[in-house]
Amino acid sequence: MSNNKKTVLILLILTALIIVIPVVALKGAEFGGSDDAGSVMVEEIAGAYEPWFTPVFETMLGGEVPGELESLLFCIQTGIGVGIIAFCMGRMVERKKWQEAGEQITGQEKAGDKITVTG
Repeated sequence: MSNNKKTVLILLILTALIIVIPVVALKGAEFGGSDDAGSVMVEEIAGAYEPWFTPVFETMLGGEVPGELESLLFCIQTGIGVGIIAFCMGRMVERKKWQEAGEQITGQEKAGDKITVTG
């Protein structure tokens, strides 16, 4: 196994441990987020606060989703979004490079230079 593959494997294992250990070690812990704090503030200011809808997972599970799992799902969603944006940006950069290379080739052809392409 190459050195690069070992590094990737070790990083994947560490990532899995970072996800699993807190969930197992802190079973009874409560993690509050900004949504909870926001709804408490709205309730204090406006009185009886009634949400417009219930989240999909809460409806499917028949109760609240644990905070750790909710955070994990949010992080996965963020990672997918960043991956898509990075892929699109990479494609745009490569397209620009290919267009510039094509313009150089056509410029050399017009000048009468002989071009040999090796693959």
